[in-house]
Amino acid sequence: MDSFSSEDEKQVSTDDGVYEKTSSFSKSSYRKDLTDRVASANDVKLAISRIDELSLDQALDILRTAADYHKDDMNFSEEAMAKIQLILQGPEAYPADAEVYEFDAKVEAALIKFFSPYPEVRSIASIDDEEDVPVESLRAYVILVVWTIVGSGVNQFFSSRLPQITLTTDIMQLLIYFTARVLEFLPDVGFTVFGTRVSANPGPWSFKEQMFCTIAINAGMTTPYVTQANIIVQKLDLFYGSTWVSIGYQFLLVLSSQFMGFGYAGLMRRLAVYPIKALWPIVLPSLAMNRALVSNRKNEIANGWKISGVKFFFIVFAASFLWAWIPDYLFPALSEFDWMTWIAPNNFNLVAITGISMGMGINPIPSFDWGVIGYSSPLVLPFFSFVNYFIGTALGTLIIIGMYYSNYRWTAYMPINTNTVVSNTMDAFDVSMVLSQNGTFDESLYQQYSPAFFSAGFLISYGSVFALYPALLVWTGLNYWRSMASAFVDFYQAVKDRSRSMYAQFTDPFSEYMRKHKEVPDWWFLVVLLISFIFAVVCLTVYPTQTSVGGLILIMFINMVFLVPVTLLNATTGVSMGLNIITELISGKMYPGNPNALMTLKAYGVMIDGQAATYISDQKAAHYTKVPPRAVFRGQILATLLAAIVSIGVLNWQMGHVTDFCSQLQTESFTCPSAYSFFSASIMFGILGPKKMFDGLYPILPWCFLIGALITIPFFFARKYFFRYFRSFHPLLVIGGMTIFGAYNISYYIPGLYMSFVFMYYIRRKYLAWWEKYNYLLSSALGAGLAFSVIIIFFSVQYHPKDVVWWGLTVLYSGIEAGIGQVSRLPVPEVGYFGPAPGHYP
Repeated sequence: MDSFSSEDEKQVSTDDGVYEKTSSFSKSSYRKDLTDRVASANDVKLAISRIDELSLDQALDILRTAADYHKDDMNFSEEAMAKIQLILQGPEAYPADAEVYEFDAKVEAALIKFFSPYPEVRSIASIDDEEDVPVESLRAYVILVVWTIVGSGVNQFFSSRLPQITLTTDIMQLLIYFTARVLEFLPDVGFTVFGTRVSANPGPWSFKEQMFCTIAINAGMTTPYVTQANIIVQKLDLFYGSTWVSIGYQFLLVLSSQFMGFGYAGLMRRLAVYPIKALWPIVLPSLAMNRALVSNRKNEIANGWKISGVKFFFIVFAASFLWAWIPDYLFPALSEFDWMTWIAPNNFNLVAITGISMGMGINPIPSFDWGVIGYSSPLVLPFFSFVNYFIGTALGTLIIIGMYYSNYRWTAYMPINTNTVVSNTMDAFDVSMVLSQNGTFDESLYQQYSPAFFSAGFLISYGSVFALYPALLVWTGLNYWRSMASAFVDFYQAVKDRSRSMYAQFTDPFSEYMRKHKEVPDWWFLVVLLISFIFAVVCLTVYPTQTSVGGLILIMFINMVFLVPVTLLNATTGVSMGLNIITELISGKMYPGNPNALMTLKAYGVMIDGQAATYISDQKAAHYTKVPPRAVFRGQILATLLAAIVSIGVLNWQMGHVTDFCSQLQTESFTCPSAYSFFSASIMFGILGPKKMFDGLYPILPWCFLIGALITIPFFFARKYFFRYFRSFHPLLVIGGMTIFGAYNISYYIPGLYMSFVFMYYIRRKYLAWWEKYNYLLSSALGAGLAFSVIIIFFSVQYHPKDVVWWGLTVLYSGIEAGIGQVSRLPVPEVGYFGPAPGHYP
């Protein structure tokens, strides 16, 4: 019997909504309807074509396992889970006859068993592994070397400039692709090595070659933290002027800090790469872009849209490139659309609440610039992630306003939201006023000068960060202890039995495909970690860093403790966080009055987990696209090494040849904003110390650690016992949303909320095929067009300024929003200062 009939209209939920079945329905039409609803129809057809391999009992077993595994998975479709649970109740509870029930059960099981339970993954991945295409070809390595050198050099050169110019991953993917297409014209000539022919042109440029280059170059694209901060601050006379900061020291510091994270990444594969729930939303746009550029997928119709992915990408790219000229150059007021403050630019209260630059940014239409709209990654982060983060930002906004207008801890004597640390006369805090001639802290000078004060926004930011660290540990421990225990047991088993596959406990189709490739043994990563540690020890002991090896080991241990929660948060929600604040606190406590030790340990504290997250996300991208693990290992090692050498070379050339490098009056804007922030932190935490900064002026801040640890517990039990109502609530994201203040405000998230609702919620639910085919391409194209436009604008009309002067530009430089007139609610008292009296500073 090929048709199903029912007297009443019946409905069966699918991933993307509700399918209505009226008088009759056939298996073939149902199969066609389901595959037409998704962009990756070819791969879905492959998965569904295997439903005949499943018996009903096998299908139900798969669904039971999936329901248990994904029961607390916020990325798993709520509609799909509801349908699975309905199927598991049996045919008598299902709103269709027995034959439809069996077919639906097998379809859902087949998608999970033979493909992926996530539409996001089905949109960018393929279950058809191209095993015979080249990956580590000669041309791939040539492209890797050339663009790693160019990309890391350009990014390092402009990392010290404000505004910063960056070659993004999206731009690099285009450069890789176009270079490869040119190299396809080379003749098929080559040589043989160990029985393998190496050709200049082994055939058409493959998707795996494109992914191999993208993954490797991405590892080298990020400018090393120490070449933006440590080396500049330690070496230049503008800051500490240490003459011992030689090339040898720089190489040891860069290489050890970069590769420690690489060593840590290998230890996280079983927990954050291979598991299905480790979704890694941030890698999906890049994969979608590469697949559109290179893949030979058939162009499927998606909700009536016939345009191919690559054509869609380049149309949006061109539109983004052209539009960016308007808000970024011709009409800047559209970028910072402060329309409410234009009504009364000198009204302090209006600016404090609605202002984007000097206020809290409560503005329903704050920008028409993708640089602002896309800042919060609204087309990448899952909708639940964005909403939770936005709730935290909104809550923080209300708390800051309450603090400010009640003058909590003298905050009303400063702008409401700024990351500038000020003195008690409302001037920027001048660290030289508290330093002796030999550059050490002088208590008597400090008592004559001033404590360092934070704005209400900056205070909330610090408090939220303090709460977030223990909340991360507690939440992860409560929710993921089984997964962590399983990963550690599997690692122990691998140490005991070196022949044991790392994919032994993973049965998903991606892990099954990856079994075909040689694995990277754990000891390879451990060797990288050991060598990095040796370099770090030499760096600390040979050069006068005033830092002990014990301090380094402690920072490494802290990074190891936080590696699991930080990585899992990023893998499941797309939200990342750094360890710079906790590193500063611990280093400041361990080495009071020693800025050198703080700067050195901060480099490792920030870089280890930061680099590990980059490497792990790239490994996940390789897992989705079936790029051999050993190829990824070799490519990442090579790119990271090249980038380190290039970055050091470029930085030293700048310090020696750029006139007034890092001076605030530098004529070409190479003012080193990151270095100045790093320098200020070294003073605040390394010289003044956490005790003076927090225990004295802001005693509430140390309590935030306890608050963060305790606040997650009731929400854990609420999710456990009232899951239906708390399914999408994530306390870590809410706290994380409160950490943005000082540098940013809610105006950077309001337009993103609109975009997230439209694309990540409404279109994803109603038009899944369109969403799967175009959403991540849209994100990549908008970002790539903007980045390319910014580069062209800079070199064509900004490097040698050609300003367009009219109201759309000048309106940004008038009134309180431009820092003119009243910028604080309360003036400095008649005594000439606010806060504690001189001589009685904490």
